[in-house]
Amino acid sequence: MFTWYSLVLFIHIIAAVMGLGTAFGFPLLVRGAKNAAQARFTLQTVKSMEVMPKVGSITLLVTGLILGIQEPELFRAGWYIASIVIYLLAQVIVIGMFPRFANAQMAVLDNYSADDIPAEYRVIGRKSLRWELVTHFLAFLLILLMVFKPTF
Repeated sequence: MFTWYSLVLFIHIIAAVMGLGTAFGFPLLVRGAKNAAQARFTLQTVKSMEVMPKVGSITLLVTGLILGIQEPELFRAGWYIASIVIYLLAQVIVIGMFPRFANAQMAVLDNYSADDIPAEYRVIGRKSLRWELVTHFLAFLLILLMVFKPTF
């Protein structure tokens, strides 16, 4: 039977696909650049596509809280509370760090005229990769918590 709860849950799942799917693809896109022109293009493309993970992420938080309001016992479930904490931690990294890395890479490219990818761009990319791996691990944990709902 179709209920308000199932509608919100459906939106929550769609938001996860929309937000996480694009966010997981960004590093692959950026690392696929073979020269400076491609690197500029991919950074601009990622910047223009940032709306997807932003909307998905905000929708995830809002719908997750609505689900908790509809089922108040969720606020006593360890997996639910852990999910909110992990989500907020991931958002601090995504909002606080990734734009700085992308802006730094673009600044390197803006001051570079050769066709190859500058070493400084790659150094920044390696720093970004470490944090991308952390956020992907956090996203994986979130998915595990949401699917299996462990008791603790």
